[in-house]
Amino acid sequence: MESFLPKRPLLFAGLWIAFFFGLRLWIAGTFPLVPDETNYWQWSRHPAWGYYDQAPLTAWAIRGSTLVGGHTETAVRFPSILAMAVASLYLVRMAHRWSGSAAAWHTALLSQGVLLFNVGGLLATPDALQAAGWAGAGYHTARALENDRWFQWLTAGFWLGTGMLSKYTMVLFPVSVFCFMLFYPRFRKRLLRLRPWTAVFLGGILFSPVIYWNAHNHWVSVRHVAHIGGVDSPFTLHPKFLLEFLGTQAGLLTPLVFLVILLGWVQAFRESGKNAWIFRYLFFTSFVMVSGFAALSLHTRVYGNWPGAGYLTGALLAAVFFGRGDAKASPFKTLSLGRRLWPWAVGSAHLITALVISHAVFGILPIPPQWDRIASEVAGWPELGAKASAMQADMPDPEDTFLFGLHYQTASELAFYTPGKPETVSINRWGRPNVYDFWWKDRDLKGKDGIGVTYDPASHTRRLSAVFKRVDPPVALEIPAPGRFSGSDRPVKVFYLYRCYGFKGGLRWRPPPGSDIRKIP
Repeated sequence: MESFLPKRPLLFAGLWIAFFFGLRLWIAGTFPLVPDETNYWQWSRHPAWGYYDQAPLTAWAIRGSTLVGGHTETAVRFPSILAMAVASLYLVRMAHRWSGSAAAWHTALLSQGVLLFNVGGLLATPDALQAAGWAGAGYHTARALENDRWFQWLTAGFWLGTGMLSKYTMVLFPVSVFCFMLFYPRFRKRLLRLRPWTAVFLGGILFSPVIYWNAHNHWVSVRHVAHIGGVDSPFTLHPKFLLEFLGTQAGLLTPLVFLVILLGWVQAFRESGKNAWIFRYLFFTSFVMVSGFAALSLHTRVYGNWPGAGYLTGALLAAVFFGRGDAKASPFKTLSLGRRLWPWAVGSAHLITALVISHAVFGILPIPPQWDRIASEVAGWPELGAKASAMQADMPDPEDTFLFGLHYQTASELAFYTPGKPETVSINRWGRPNVYDFWWKDRDLKGKDGIGVTYDPASHTRRLSAVFKRVDPPVALEIPAPGRFSGSDRPVKVFYLYRCYGFKGGLRWRPPPGSDIRKIP
């Protein structure tokens, strides 16, 4: 890869990040918001110190962005785009400070190509904001370990708090640093000093609004996290979940990038010299996060993006070790293999990312509709909003007719893509608790008519009949397959819209029989 090294690598690293920042900003307005994005956008319309299943910074950031840029796809996604640029610049700063400008260039080259980072840096989810917190805390903690100055420790604490306000998994960052300091004799005695703990305390102060909100709402976020972590499930080992986890990691990073990060973890303990400590530090701030979720996946299903922030410093390690030099120049097999794989890892990462994003925008891949996960997430929401609005206008009292889904994802998409962006309802009775339980009560809607959207006309007709006095047969809205399969007889999905009359009550989730930690006393 030395032949691809620019003459001014640090400058080109910055320009590379700036180019991808602009590219993501353009792409952001070219395809509809996916359900999780509209869910966070809905949160932004209901400001709070906390929310049921995630920390609040994403909602706060989207609210600020849409106040300035309007309620558009680009404005909703802008905080993520900006945050990923900040995270990328921090990674480049780390690479440059401890490994030189060539490492900085290779870090920029890899970080802008990884699929996981691009998805997180484009879609409006907590991942990019946490990435900025992780990278910022990672850089300033390393500087603090180097010079033990108050400014660096406090800045690290600020970024720790920012990351925790973005996503709860940020709590693993101080755990990772603690493990590193405990392992490394040079820094072990620092654990007895005030400064590192002051940084943790500052992060906790910034996170305190979330604690306050949970304390006044039956600790619902803690209950939710515990539930998805399998706390209330009998302890059993599921090797298939671990294999599924490893497969999703390789898919989201792309297989060769996943492999060079694994090799980077090994090489971190083979390096020597005055800067060897930084490589161990990067190992701990990557491996602890990823291995922790790998262990958890033996018990419960783990979503592929959960350990995402840990790969930031892992990718930095890979770039530092393998982005430089001749593959034949090293006596270490990991270095030789990593350097041979490096150009293919970077190239395949950019290629796969380009294909996935191009398919989301243009539908270029020849994927049959029934297997096209991207199209099923993206396609049809504007058409659904227009259809729901037209049906609402035909109701006896349109102004007093509410729009609803049986899942928060559908309700949120309805809110964004129905003309006028009305408030919508999620009937959670048969699903799971979520933020809509905090916004609507039965008394707010009793006696009103509704237009509802589901995917299953058989079972959902029976369910809706339990909460409405009368339910008309559903109207099907077929969403055609995009791209190469646009002429296919098989739609990518079908919505069923119902005219419902006289809401009787029954919005809230009803816990299943038996133990469920999400139950509110």
